[in-house]
Amino acid sequence: MRASVEWMERHQVSLYLAGLVLGGVVGLLAPAVAGPAELAIQPVLALLLYATFLGIPFARIGRAFRGWRFLGTILAVNFVAVPPVVWLLTRIVAHDQVLLVGVLFVLLTPCIDYVLVFAGLAGADVHRLLAATPLLMLAQMALLPLYLWLFVGSGFMDTVEFGPFGEAFLVLIALPLAAAALTQFVAGHGESARGESARSARGDRAVRVGRVGRVGRSVAQGATAAMVPLMVATLALVVASQISAVGERLGALVQVVPVYVAFVMVMVPAGIAAGRLAGLDVPGRRAIAFSGATRNSLVVLPLVLALPAAFDLAALVVVTQTLVELVAMVVLVRLVPRLIPEVTPVT
Repeated sequence: MRASVEWMERHQVSLYLAGLVLGGVVGLLAPAVAGPAELAIQPVLALLLYATFLGIPFARIGRAFRGWRFLGTILAVNFVAVPPVVWLLTRIVAHDQVLLVGVLFVLLTPCIDYVLVFAGLAGADVHRLLAATPLLMLAQMALLPLYLWLFVGSGFMDTVEFGPFGEAFLVLIALPLAAAALTQFVAGHGESARGESARSARGDRAVRVGRVGRVGRSVAQGATAAMVPLMVATLALVVASQISAVGERLGALVQVVPVYVAFVMVMVPAGIAAGRLAGLDVPGRRAIAFSGATRNSLVVLPLVLALPAAFDLAALVVVTQTLVELVAMVVLVRLVPRLIPEVTPVT
């Protein structure tokens, strides 16, 4: 098992690319899988995030919340720097309100889920990024209506329902986070109980608790070992569920691809510069770069699907961003550590 996990970790980027290709081939050859694949995305993504959260020592989260310099930087990048960049880039599609709405929904909302996975692979500070997740979610829920009102107009706002935002946060963040914390607690409690059993002649209760702890550790180890396969499955499901529909509307959707590519190319250096200006360490600057470039496509998709029928293409605009971003993230896992290298101490 350990050898398999190590092999997958060494070849994870290649495996992610294989997942993208596999999802594309299956989705094109068997369009009927789109519906089941779409239904499977959220459960698989929730499992992926549970495995991701298990790797974060919750005892250190409190310290992460005290990092106000990091939190201020990540909020400034996503809610001060991003909106004017998005406004400028969307002038390319401003002539088509449906395309414009889809692009605005996805680019104005920072990612709160798989950014943790990709940022962690690049050596970013996932602890502080996780601590910022609730703030990012609350801020985008509060500010997205304002940005849409400014960029599209008040008439459009009457068609938007924001309930799916809270549902997505509960399913994709709150529940996996609580489950991971509980697993860590049970595993840690078992370790304490084993020590107590060794010190006490009446260790029956400690032994029972120790068994529960072993179960918790086994679950944690299994979930951690499954991280790479779960990420591959998530990528494959996203592509398989949407690539057929994207292909049918390719003529219109191709217009938004340059916007998404340009967004990543602008926000990665902008995040690096902001992190350096704030005096953050290397892991912190990498986390800011990923947060500025990754968007909340899987969470806002239910929101966009709830729009009136006239905006049906907007959902595919969001999905197109997912496809572009997934490829970009695989590249950034290798690129960002080179752009923000570890500081070698002078001897």
